[in-house]
Amino acid sequence: MSIVKINVLTVPEDQRETLEKRFAARAGAVESSDGFEWFELLRPVEGTDTYLVYTRWRTEEDFQRWMEGRGQAAHGGDGAPAERPKPAATDAALWSFEVVQQAAPKQS
Repeated sequence: MSIVKINVLTVPEDQRETLEKRFAARAGAVESSDGFEWFELLRPVEGTDTYLVYTRWRTEEDFQRWMEGRGQAAHGGDGAPAERPKPAATDAALWSFEVVQQAAPKQS
């Protein structure tokens, strides 16, 4: 079964638009990666300033290969520090899960 990575980002209200624009600008950065299955950027609705970045991968190894390559570049791992824009998030954590059950809508 797949693995899920959820990047938990604390984003102040005045940085939400910046964060969403940055994700939109790098659309396609992960979709062609080997083993990639799904991506969602989840905006908080009420009571929190936490965004969730949900990705699903075929294996942990596929995720690690992406992180060591294109993922590192997408997360500011290349270029001089002075060239990188200030992060929109004030805090981040990475949660990891194995998919043990799943369901899809029933087909008629």
